[in-house]
Amino acid sequence: MADFIVLATAEEVAESAAAEMAEALRGGARTLVLTGGTSPTRAYELLSQLDLEWGRVSILFGDERCVPADDPESNYRMAKESLLDRVNPATVYRIPGELGPDVGADLYAEVVSGTAPFDFVLLGVGEDGHVNSLFPGHDALRSQALTAGIHDSPKPPLQRVTMTFRAIRDARRVLIIATGAGKAHAVALARRGETPSGMISSARWLIDRAAAGE
Repeated sequence: MADFIVLATAEEVAESAAAEMAEALRGGARTLVLTGGTSPTRAYELLSQLDLEWGRVSILFGDERCVPADDPESNYRMAKESLLDRVNPATVYRIPGELGPDVGADLYAEVVSGTAPFDFVLLGVGEDGHVNSLFPGHDALRSQALTAGIHDSPKPPLQRVTMTFRAIRDARRVLIIATGAGKAHAVALARRGETPSGMISSARWLIDRAAAGE
């Protein structure tokens, strides 16, 4: 059963998420899977300020939109600006989303196969309960591959590349963060196991009071 920790504010969630990632890296974690969206940006900024041996760390991404790497919609660009440019990890495995969902997924599956099981996976959650680009009711939820190309995302952009549950469920640590009243319904559904974000039984959740509202 997933573990839900309620903190007062979004800033405290970001601080705690950064602290947990740092603790894992200091404890020997070598693979860190990052998430996109808006929730993790502050956590990445705080993580970049901590004293860590980044030369030992490989960075991966849970999903990516099929846009150029410098596009404002790119998860890689957000992580680059808030974290990666400041810390210089040993390796950054960017998802080549600009090549399209199928080619991008095939190429990234080779990366995932060579690096999984991961030491630490960070996930955000959408208002519909999705994690990575694994949306409620989507065929990708049942995929036995390590990655999936998404052609029909219910939220734009339509085309994406995502790691699957098979890739992330065996991770040593999975942390899901959710902040704001807009995420309260998704958190309530996850507690009941009714959304993709509620399907990772080993996950630890950090949520603020607003997201815990329901």
